[in-house]
Amino acid sequence: MNETTPAPVAAVPAPKKTPAPAGGGAPREEPAAETPLKQRLAELVQRQGVLAVLLAVILVASFVYPTFATLDNARGVTVQASFLSVVALGMTLVIITGGIDLSVGSVFALGGVLAAWASQWGFFTALLVPLVVCGAIGLLNGFLIARAGMAPFIVTLATLLAARGLLLALTDEGATTYLVPKDSAFAELGQGSVLGFGYPLLIALVLFGAGGVLLQRTSFGQSLFAVGGSSDAAGLMGLPVARTKILVYTLSGLLAGLAGALNAARLSSGVTIVGVGMELDAISAVVIGGTLLIGGAGSVSGTLWGVLLLAVIQNLINQIGSLNSSYQSVVSGGFLIVVVVAQRYLARSRRTT
Repeated sequence: MNETTPAPVAAVPAPKKTPAPAGGGAPREEPAAETPLKQRLAELVQRQGVLAVLLAVILVASFVYPTFATLDNARGVTVQASFLSVVALGMTLVIITGGIDLSVGSVFALGGVLAAWASQWGFFTALLVPLVVCGAIGLLNGFLIARAGMAPFIVTLATLLAARGLLLALTDEGATTYLVPKDSAFAELGQGSVLGFGYPLLIALVLFGAGGVLLQRTSFGQSLFAVGGSSDAAGLMGLPVARTKILVYTLSGLLAGLAGALNAARLSSGVTIVGVGMELDAISAVVIGGTLLIGGAGSVSGTLWGVLLLAVIQNLINQIGSLNSSYQSVVSGGFLIVVVVAQRYLARSRRTT
């Protein structure tokens, strides 16, 4: 899952041939020009910069706060991050194509309520209902954006409000809370663990592995980068631009609904107030992880490091004790500004080399 970011790379000149020597013989070939060091460094920072920052923060925190570098704390951080990571995975695919999905927070909450409601009929129903409904919302987003030509911001903002409204209608304005049956297989999905690490974390890692393969080893993944680089050029190349966009928005809805279902299984209830602002956290994690907001470049591994960085920051704020959780938004916003400025600088550096 250590894939590289397929960004536009300048063509390497072919080796130059010099005239044959006077005494005869084949002409000699000069070595091809190498990629400038500045460009290679810019690409490396864009791909792995967030990982270096994450490791530095973990190292410093481990020395400052002894309780930070414990196995129990690591388990808590990773389980909390697993739900956002699943949502951010879908957001990564959408942003690589040059789009945006503002509906994932509400879809996440709706998926949790639907899963808790459907859990009374068994494990598979509890998973199937939120996936079908949330996937349909993603499909609607993709159809309106790709076929009707509507702006992603407007479409997903509308479905954000619609999903939240549907959630409130199902719960009588939040007065009804659906509970997951205790000791059920669905509750075990959210609360069970292997070696102390919860099933949601393991599911998230499997999904990220599949996402890395999808992006780097399949024609569909390469289509995402092509569409994000230029939809018009991708269309001229014969790529199914509309179908690609519909699929990524559908995947985003499915993953948000799955994350909501896993969260409901963990909490044993369909909480209605979750997911508020989650779309912004997902976008922050994706951008901090090196995916360009303009599309055409990105990686799922970078998104994973971005999610973990935000989770570690939240945990450090809790470790300090004198700060409340609202400071996470301040720090996350600061990181986001720095990353966006750095991306602009790196892109400019790569264009001038």
